[in-house]
Amino acid sequence: MTFAGICNIIHYMNENHSGRELIYRKRLIGNRVKSALIDFPVVIITGARQVGKSTFLEREFPDFKYINLDDFSFLEQAKRDPYSLWVDTDRVIIDEVQKVPELLSMVKFSVDRTEREIRFILSGSSNLLLMRGISETLAGRAVYFEMYPMTYGEMIGDLSGKERFISLLKGEKLINQNVEKLDYIPVMFNGFMPPIIHIQETDNIILWWESYIKTYMERDLRELSQIDSLIDFRKVMNSIALRTGSIINQTEIAREVGISQPTVHRYIKLLETSNMLKRVQSYFSNRLKRVIKSPKFFFIDPALSIYLSSYFDKDTLREARELGGFFENMIYLHLLVYSQLLTPKTDIYYWRTTAGKEVDFILEWGNRLFAFEVKLTQNPSYRDINGLLSFMEDYPETIMGILIYTGDTLRYLHSRIIAIPWWWIV
Repeated sequence: MTFAGICNIIHYMNENHSGRELIYRKRLIGNRVKSALIDFPVVIITGARQVGKSTFLEREFPDFKYINLDDFSFLEQAKRDPYSLWVDTDRVIIDEVQKVPELLSMVKFSVDRTEREIRFILSGSSNLLLMRGISETLAGRAVYFEMYPMTYGEMIGDLSGKERFISLLKGEKLINQNVEKLDYIPVMFNGFMPPIIHIQETDNIILWWESYIKTYMERDLRELSQIDSLIDFRKVMNSIALRTGSIINQTEIAREVGISQPTVHRYIKLLETSNMLKRVQSYFSNRLKRVIKSPKFFFIDPALSIYLSSYFDKDTLREARELGGFFENMIYLHLLVYSQLLTPKTDIYYWRTTAGKEVDFILEWGNRLFAFEVKLTQNPSYRDINGLLSFMEDYPETIMGILIYTGDTLRYLHSRIIAIPWWWIV
C-alpha cells in the first residue's frame, strides 16, 4: 500500500469517528447467544477478522468482564496466572482466546470445580486452533457459534428479513411489501463488513479491502501455518474468487498458478481454517441418479470475491462475466447467517447432476428440504425453474422451491415454487 493510501485510511478513520458511525447495529445472533448462556457454562464465538465479534461482545454483554488477549498485559497474565483474570467475577469474556490455548484447561477447571454459576464467552478468529482446544477440554460444556459479516438488514437496522425467511420456511402466507427497489451492485461492491458500512468513496472501499488482505496474509496466516510463497497464496485466492459459486477443480487452479495440487489443497484448507472461505457440499442420497459430489466455494463476503477478482469500480462490476457468482455469494451469506438462527441449525448444500441439472442451494432443516435457485434476472420465467422442478421430482418431500431474483415482486411460477426479490429476504 502506498503512503498516500495509508494517509487516506487514517484520514477516513479520523473524519468518521463520531456521529452515526458509532451507532451500534444489533446483530441477529445476539438472542441465540444469550439464550445459550442460560444452560451452557461456556459459549464460543469464532469468525473472520473484522466481522464485529469484539464490538458485539462489549455492547451486548456489558455485565461481563471483557478481557482481550491482544492486550499484552492480559496476554502475560493469561500465560502466568490465568485464574486471576476472573477471580473477581463470575461473568467473563475472553477475546482472541486462541493466543493462549492452555487457558482452556483453567476454564474447564473453573466450570467444573467452582461453586459459583460461572459463565464464559470465548472468542477468536482462528477456527482450527480454537476448536482443537475445545474438543479436548470443553466437550459437553460449550456451545459453538460463528459470526459472519452483517446482513443487509443488520446494516440498515431492519431485522425483518429474518422474520420473512422464517415465515418462508414455516409455510406461512407471504405478504408482498412495497419497498423501494434496491440496486444490488453497490450493495455487493461495498460488502457487509461492519467497519466499511459508512465508507462512501470507492477508492476508500478498495483501500480498506487492500489493507484487510494485507493484514490477513501477513498476520493471521503466520499464526496458522508456514506459507512457502505469499505471492502464490494470493494467486490461489484470486483464482478461487474468479470461480465464486462454481465447483472448484484444484488441479486446474494448480496448473493456472504454477504450483502443485497438494499445495493448492493446503491453501484452501488454510482459507477455511481462518473462516475466509466456505465450502458448500453436494446434496445426494442413495438414490440412483448420478450427482456431482465435488464442493463449491464462497468467500465470506461477496465484496471480498469482487476485490480479489480485480473489479475495482461499480461500472466494471456491472459488466463482469462472474457477476452471477458474486450475486449468488451475497445470497449465500444471508442464508448462512439465518441458518444459525433456527433450531436445529440448517445445513446448506447444492445439487447438480452429471446431466447438468442444478439447484444453487438446498437447505435441510431437520427432515425438511427447501430448494433455492438464484437468478440474475428481473423477469423470471418458467424456464428458470427447470432445475428446481428436477430436484423436486427426485425429492418429492421438498417443502418448497424458491427462486431469488433481482425484480420487485413476489410471484408464483408453479404451485410449489415462488419467486422472491433478493431484497425481500436480506
